[in-house]
Amino acid sequence: MTQKQIKTLKGIAQRLDFEVRLGKAGLTDAFIKGLDETLAKRELVKVRFSDHKDERKELSLEIAEKTGAQLITRVGHVSVFYRKNPDAKEPILK
Repeated sequence: MTQKQIKTLKGIAQRLDFEVRLGKAGLTDAFIKGLDETLAKRELVKVRFSDHKDERKELSLEIAEKTGAQLITRVGHVSVFYRKNPDAKEPILK
């Protein structure tokens, strides 16, 4: 992914509402499955760390690995992930 594409995704992400929250239960199979489904629909997803704030760097990398998504940015208690959906009618990145 190019720097220009990452910059574009960061700009789009600023206007997104939070789709997913990581709470007390942490990275459960249900959380990963839900995030995977959301990525399939939306391609770009914000995850807010309600708990596990001290571990958000490591957890963000683990989330990216388990979902096959790319970590676009991590700011405060929020991480943004992108995964291209080849079947999307209107893909975020052209």
